[in-house]
Formats: sequence, structure tokens, C-alpha cells
Amino acid sequence: MTTMRPEIHGTRHAVSTGHSYATQAAFQMLEDGGNAIDAGVCAGIALGILQSDLVSIGGVAPIILYSAEEQQIITVAGLGWWPKQADPEYFIREHGGAIPAGIMRTVIPAAPDAWITTLERWGTRSFGDVAAAAIRFARDGFPMNHLLRGTVTDHLDEYREFPANAEVFLNNGDPYELDAIFRQTDAANALQYMADEERAALVSGDRTAGLRAARRAFYEGDIANTIANYHAKQGGWVTREDLAGYSSEVAPACTSKFGDFDIYTCGPWCQGPALNQVLNIVKDFDLNKFGHNSPEYVHHLTEAIKLTMADRETYYSDPKFVDVPIERLLDTGYAETRSALISPDTAFPGMPEAGDWRQLGLPHEPPVNKRAPEPKDTGTDGAALDTTYLCVVDKHGNVFSATPSDGSYNGGVVPGLGFVVSGRGTQSWTDPAHPCVLAPGKRPRLTPSPAIAVKDGKRFVPFGTPGGDVQIQAMAQTFINLAVYGMGPQAAVESPRFSSYSFPNSFEPHDYHPSLLKMESRIEHETGAALEKMGHRIEWWPERIWLAGSVCMIDADFDRGLIRAGADPRRMAYALGW
Repeated sequence: MTTMRPEIHGTRHAVSTGHSYATQAAFQMLEDGGNAIDAGVCAGIALGILQSDLVSIGGVAPIILYSAEEQQIITVAGLGWWPKQADPEYFIREHGGAIPAGIMRTVIPAAPDAWITTLERWGTRSFGDVAAAAIRFARDGFPMNHLLRGTVTDHLDEYREFPANAEVFLNNGDPYELDAIFRQTDAANALQYMADEERAALVSGDRTAGLRAARRAFYEGDIANTIANYHAKQGGWVTREDLAGYSSEVAPACTSKFGDFDIYTCGPWCQGPALNQVLNIVKDFDLNKFGHNSPEYVHHLTEAIKLTMADRETYYSDPKFVDVPIERLLDTGYAETRSALISPDTAFPGMPEAGDWRQLGLPHEPPVNKRAPEPKDTGTDGAALDTTYLCVVDKHGNVFSATPSDGSYNGGVVPGLGFVVSGRGTQSWTDPAHPCVLAPGKRPRLTPSPAIAVKDGKRFVPFGTPGGDVQIQAMAQTFINLAVYGMGPQAAVESPRFSSYSFPNSFEPHDYHPSLLKMESRIEHETGAALEKMGHRIEWWPERIWLAGSVCMIDADFDRGLIRAGADPRRMAYALGW
């Protein structure tokens, strides 16, 4: 396959992120002797500035990594929970059960803690070191680009609604012109304050003490006070106590097998295990015989996605509040019972029923199983442009994969800080029968879901994408491109994609479009016609579109001494290697 961009090859290290400047910053960190964790955190914080329309430095940052020294894969949740004062009855009483944009959907900001926790346990550099690039981008500015300007233009009314948003993202009330220098002084000052507090604590030379001081600056110092005061003034729920009490969960990954690969994802507090389930369901079909993007391939993978999303809708939630039968959901035998439901020539008319709760070992039927979701179309595209992705591999064998998120157009920038505090409450429900109904201390079910695939302990493939509910669909297709169809990472991420919308959207207002399947128009139109005969409702995207995701992927074969990297041209992703 001829690619739009050359595939990046290296022998020492590689980076692929959602923005070329973040890739350069992380690559420089590696060249200066930092490891993959240092470089990954550097890129993650930088993306909170470079793509502040999609990502917030006060947002979410789910992380999965491989520590070469410990020889294990670990996840860092990087997802905040609802404040102690949160009340679903408020949304029912005041908004008819909707969770509208603004301050009331705020959960505790998780990204700073996740970055620092990861840096402390597996990194080698200081917070000031890894945040230096982000501070420079924010203070000195960078040229306005098509993607950032497009987001602001498309959501101009929302940016104008919040004065602090308009102050940061608009120039005299209008979007910045292309190539105009875009600065974020308040965000630069917030990051610099954390670095300064770290430096003051580093007099003893203790890196850990410095990192913890940087964390306290955000969660207990002036930044926490500014956030809490803003919420108190605006009637929000976040308090100083909420902020001081937050910490990111560190836990083992969920895992399954696909051919010779082990697939690792974050837990069911996000949709990560849905990737495992989809691959579990399709792995026994003869995908090679079907052929890449053939009607048979698209149909079977789409039906596997529907079956998986039915389980996600019924069972996935914060495991601290809900008994999620994740081991059974990822069991090979269970996957076989699900794959047997797929007809070779007839599509499910909507979202099928979830797997049997008795087979999954639950003591009673989940209440949400008793009601079929109602079709709902609010005129949206069913995806949210508010996420990015990054992955890094270093010469020591460390692997870093993260999907930071939280856009700036659907929540108020905190005056004086220059960033939005996580509005991830938009991925909760107010229906008391839903497993993801909001509650104090409970995490929303997150869409960002980084992954790592491993073959024989010698080949590591970190990959991920933005795209809301499209994420695991784009990731599954891209990984199958590499693992089954033999594509390199650049060809794998560029290959045309499709996405089902035949299940409730994770984002408020939770749209549901039965049978809808969208496909990039590089897929043969004869394929679309064949799928329509099976019962799929086809809508054609352009040849390439950001709604299909923007996958970054690194394929590090340490046995061969070769690292290959790909970055999706659908947005602004770029890869570098050496």
C-alpha cells in the first residue's frame, strides 16, 4: 500500500502524538536521555496547550505503560470522580435529566495527578523538565492551525458564552486567523507555579519531594483555591476537600489474546475492554478469507462491535460502585457464545441484547437490561472532537500509551488559570437504572482508552486514537490491519475506516442511531451496496475524515532491533524515530 506519509523507522526510540510540536518535544526529551515515561508525560502536558480545544491540562489522562525494569504492564486511571456534593436529582429537577454544558458537569481534574504519579514511579526527570515545552508553547505561543481554528469556529457560540473562554480562544470576539501567534498566558503561569513549587522543594535534591510539591501546588495550593473559589461563586460542586482527596488509581491492565498477541487495555471505568471484546469475537472468523474491507469483513466486525457495545451499555461502569464481571466478559468461551449470534448475511436492526447476566456470574439481572434504548437523533455527528493520543517507546524497552482529553468549548475556562477543569461528567447518566448513573465519588465511564499489544514479550505495539465511541472501532480496524493483513503502522493507520452508531452514544445527550454505519468513501461503493442488502443503513463520509479517528501507532520489534511508527493524517498527528 502506498502511504501519504513515509513510515518512520528507528532503532533506538520513537514517538507518535496528535501534534507535531508535542512529538518534537517528546523526541527531544528522549535524545536528552529521558525515558519513554518522561517523554510521554512531556508530550501529554504539551498537548494540553497545543490542542487545548481538545485537551485540558486539568482534564483526564488515562495511561497504560510497560515498565522494562519491572517487566509488567500497568494502568494509571487518570479519571476524576464526581464531587461529594454531586446530585443526579439536580439534573432531573433543573434540566429534565440532561447534563448540560457548563460547570455542573465538572468532575475532579485527574491529568496533573496522573502525569506526576507516573513520572514519580517510572520516570527520571522533574516536573519542571517535562513541563518546560508546554510552558514555552503557552507563554511564547505557536501559530494558529486549521484544526484548532476549525474547532473554535464550529463552536463559536459556545466560546462566546463563557467570558474566560472568549478571552483565551478569541481575538476581539472572533477566531484567531490562521498562522496568528496563539498564546495562553494564564495556563503558562499555572504550570510555571507548579514547577516553581517543585524547585523550592528540591533543595534537598530529592526528586520525589519535588514532584509531590508540584502536585500539592495543583491540588492543595493556589490552583486548588482558584478552582474551589470559582465553583463556590458559580454554584458548582467542587471544593478544596474534593481536590485534596483525589489520587489516580494504579492497577493491572485488562488482557485478552488475539492470535499471537496479548492485548492490554485499561479497566471498565473506561471503554478500553470493549477493544478486547471486539477482537475476542472476531478472532475465530477467517478474516484473511473475507479480505480487507470486503462486505463480509465490514459486516462481521460491525456486528461484533454492536454486541460489544450492548455489553458496554449494560455492564461497564466504575468498579468501585458496580459489580462489573470483567473477567467473564473477556473470557474466550463467552466470546464464542456472542460470535455465534452473528448472522453471515443479516445485520442486527439495532443494538442487540447484552450477554446473559447468569452466564456472566451476576446474582441478578441488571435493571438497564429491562428497557431497550430509544432511537434518538439530535442532529449531531455522534462523535466528540475533544481528545488526542500519544505513544512512546525507548531504547530500554519502556512503552508509554496515553489518551488525554477534555475539550474547552463545552465548559467554562476557570478565570486566572486559562484551562477548563474536567467536564467529563458529560459521560454519566441520570437514569437511576443505568450502571453509569452519576453519584458522589463515582467516575463517569470514559471513552479515552489507550492500548498496548505484545507478542512473545519482544514486540510491543502501543496504539490509540481520539474519537469518542469511534475509538475502539478505529483501534480494532487499525490493529487488524497490522496483525492480520500485514500492513506496516503507517499503512494501517491510513487505511479507510468505518464506524457503527447503532448504540447509545457515550456523550450527553446519548444519541442512538439504529443500524447506522458510516464509511469513508475510499471503501468500494459496491461494498456499501452489499451491506445495505444485509440491513445496514449506510452513510458515506468523505475519503478521509477526523470523525473516523486519528490513530497513532508504534510497532517496536526488539528482537529485530527495529522500531516503526505511524501517525494518522486525518488530523495533525506526527511521528518521529531514531
